[in-house]
Amino acid sequence: MQETIAIVFDFDDTLAPDSTSSFLDTRGIDVPHFWQHKVLPRIENGWDPVPAYLYEMIVLSDNGPPIRRDDFLRWGKRIKPFTGATRIFERVRRHAQSINERVAIEFYLISSGIGDILRHTRLARHFNDIWACEFHYDEKGDIVYPKNIVSFTDKTRFLFQIAKGITGPEYRSEPFAVNRKLGQQQLRVPFDQMIVVGDGLTDIPCFSLIRRNGGYAIGVFDRANKAKWGRAWGFIEDDRVSNLVPADFSKNSALSLSLMMAVENLARKLKLRAQTYQG
Repeated sequence: MQETIAIVFDFDDTLAPDSTSSFLDTRGIDVPHFWQHKVLPRIENGWDPVPAYLYEMIVLSDNGPPIRRDDFLRWGKRIKPFTGATRIFERVRRHAQSINERVAIEFYLISSGIGDILRHTRLARHFNDIWACEFHYDEKGDIVYPKNIVSFTDKTRFLFQIAKGITGPEYRSEPFAVNRKLGQQQLRVPFDQMIVVGDGLTDIPCFSLIRRNGGYAIGVFDRANKAKWGRAWGFIEDDRVSNLVPADFSKNSALSLSLMMAVENLARKLKLRAQTYQG
């Protein structure tokens, strides 16, 4: 039987400060004005928040200096993760295997951010797969149209892909493979062997799905962004998350300890399940 634990991260305000806002800031864009006076009116007019911001980025590119793929790649390399984030992956893996040497830890990234930024961060190498929003580019490399959109419940699709083992570049051109019906015993990584770590409203469907099926959902918040504290507390009040902690991955932080405890519990459960199955 599979003794695999999948840890699924959001990126923006979870592993690092918002990558889209910081990208726009480097281009001299008034970031609060962009979100409040460009994106928000579209949301109020019925747009989904994610295509709304992608569209407004295309408008910026069309009406000013073009936004190009190379700009995203360069910015991704410059992003500074939150404290301890670069080391948390190996620390978690070592801890899990100290409890259960047969267990395998896999890391995934599911984000409503821009894939060409995220795939070039210093954290990207740790992930078994990355799903995020993508642009189509013209022959000059300018953004021209959203190619893939990852919004609220879109994120749960990728949890199903992880569960069914539908991951990796070979499935990029098979969008309907996720609909393949599998029995519980055929799942590669059941939901009760998953941990989801995220901060925002787009993570709520994933939180709910994983919590409902016996996995762990850890909500994080950026202590520097007090405007989001109330929203984060709402995750606790609505029983969306198993725990709510600051976005700090240092060794003895609440987030690091929460991750370690969740991984330890799953590793022990898998060890006991395997012993029962063999016995």
